[in-house]
Amino acid sequence: MLIKIGDFEISECWDGVFYKKLSDYPNITRWEMQTVLDFMKYEEENGRECEIEAEPDILDLIELYKIPYEGGMRVSPPETIRECTACPQYKGCMTDFVCHTTSVENAVKILDCGSLLSPVQARGMSAADLQKEDRNAANDPEDYFDYIMFAWGNCQAGDRLVMERLLGRAPDETDLTVGFRPGIRFFFRYDELIEHPGATFEGVLPLKVKDEVVLSEWVHAIVAPEEFRATLEPHVPEQLKSKVHFIPNDCKDIWEWAEKVYEYIKVFYN
Repeated sequence: MLIKIGDFEISECWDGVFYKKLSDYPNITRWEMQTVLDFMKYEEENGRECEIEAEPDILDLIELYKIPYEGGMRVSPPETIRECTACPQYKGCMTDFVCHTTSVENAVKILDCGSLLSPVQARGMSAADLQKEDRNAANDPEDYFDYIMFAWGNCQAGDRLVMERLLGRAPDETDLTVGFRPGIRFFFRYDELIEHPGATFEGVLPLKVKDEVVLSEWVHAIVAPEEFRATLEPHVPEQLKSKVHFIPNDCKDIWEWAEKVYEYIKVFYN
């Protein structure tokens, strides 16, 4: 795996390359160094060696930071991560919540099951077969399919992926505005979910969890568009009813919806 550290548009892992954007390039923070080292550790644990391409000063700082990192020191994420500044309101990722976003059809299955499941568990397929599917556009390795993925709470990426799966292609501007169909969001407190025994830090996502997350034990809130109430309500278990919220999608685009849902959860629970 190749790690490229620079002034990219966003941080992302694509086809064997981790593009790590620094929020204040060429300066690198302890949090950013930790994510790079988390990525290297995860990849090496799964049999893949990493090479870093970066300015010499950045490489020197990372090498020095390995000492406390390997000694077990971890730093918390900043309140706002500025690696991606695309969202109009926040200009960054808010780190108090993480969420998993899925389609209404999958949400019904999740509520019936009572758990978020990894792709291997949910679809009953081997990681090798999942890795070969066309929908694996990023060419993720097999072990990625053993985990449930989480994004930061105000991120729109999950809804974008739901639209992509619905359409069978990358959504265009019309799809993300007048044709936008939001997904169902399962919210978790970041500082709580990191205590899950299957929680894993791999440097790209806030975290991911191996195999299963039991909703009754971990979920903070579930938010769905009002239009899906009739479909979802019959499947909500009694112990989760107080945590399920239906709100109207009166937003002009995917960005406004992501901000509205995040603000709703933040205000409702604080």
